[in-house]
Amino acid sequence: MKIDNILKSVLCSITAAMVLASTASAQSKSLDLAFLTNNASDFWTIARAGCDQAQKEVPNIKVEFKIPADGTAAEQTRIFDDLLVKGVNDPANQTAMIDKGAAKALIVTQDSDAPKSQRSFYVGTDNVAAGRQAGELIKKAVPNGGSIMLFVGKRDAQNAKERIQGVEETLKGTNIKILDVRTDDTDRVRAKQNVADTLVKNPDIACLVGLWSYNGPAILNAVKDANKIGKVKIVTFDEENDTLQGVKDGAIEATVVQNPYEFGRQAVTLMAKKLRNENPEIPADGKVIVPTRAIDKSNVDEFWANLKKLRGH
Repeated sequence: MKIDNILKSVLCSITAAMVLASTASAQSKSLDLAFLTNNASDFWTIARAGCDQAQKEVPNIKVEFKIPADGTAAEQTRIFDDLLVKGVNDPANQTAMIDKGAAKALIVTQDSDAPKSQRSFYVGTDNVAAGRQAGELIKKAVPNGGSIMLFVGKRDAQNAKERIQGVEETLKGTNIKILDVRTDDTDRVRAKQNVADTLVKNPDIACLVGLWSYNGPAILNAVKDANKIGKVKIVTFDEENDTLQGVKDGAIEATVVQNPYEFGRQAVTLMAKKLRNENPEIPADGKVIVPTRAIDKSNVDEFWANLKKLRGH
C-alpha cells in the first residue's frame, strides 16, 4: 500500500516498515525487536497482528511496534535513531540510514526492499511478480485491447517501479497500450483529479490501473462521478474498504492484495531465529517472498470477512 520511501522496521522493511533488533540482546534469552512503519493505515494494523502472533509462537521476545505520527520520512528517521540509541532499530532511498543502523542492530526490510544496503534480509512481496499478476487481470478485463492508464504515488519508489515493470512485461506484444503513468505524490485529492482528467482527455480509455492502495478508491470515485461505472474497467492493488466494496459491487474487476500479516509474523520469527543462531533458512538471494493474491467478485466476501478479524473490527 504504501508510501515507499520510508523505513519499515528493524524488524521488517524499508519503504513501509523496518525491523530492528539489538545485537546486544542476541546474547540474552530475551530479545527486544522493533517494527517501524511509515504510516498509520490499516495495512500496518494487519502487520501488527502478525507480529503479535509471532510473540505468541516464539518464546522470550518483545516487539515494540512504532508508527510515525505524521507519516513522514523525517519522523520515521527520528524514531529509527531513537531505537538505535535504545539498542533496537526507505529502502532504496534510505540505504545510508539502514547501513548506519546495521552497524548496531540486525535490520530486516519488508514491503519494499533496499537490496544494495546492509540489511540482513527482506520479507515481503515480489513486486515484479505482483505487477505481472495485475497485467494478467488487465488482459482479462479488456480482452479486446485498448488504451489504459496507470496511477501511482511516486514512480521512482522501488515497489512502483517493479510493479510497472511487471505490468509492462505482461502486456508486451498485446493490443493493450499503456498511455502513461500518472503520479500524485500520495495526495489523494490529486490522485482523484488525475483520474478525472484522464477520463476527459481520453474518453475511450479502456481500463484504469491503481498501483498503490489509495489509488483504488480514487479511481473508483472519479469513475462514479463521470457516470462511467461498467464502461471503464478498473484493476487495483491492496484492500482498502472502498476498493473491496467496488469489487463486491462489480465496479472494480479485481485487486491484487499482499499479506502484511505474514510480513509481520515471518519477519519477527526469522529475526529471532537469526539472533539466536538458529537456522532461519533465508534464501540465497536474501528475499523471503510472501505471495500476492487476486481478489475478485468470487472470493471478496471470504477475504473481507477474514480481513476484518485481522483489523480487529
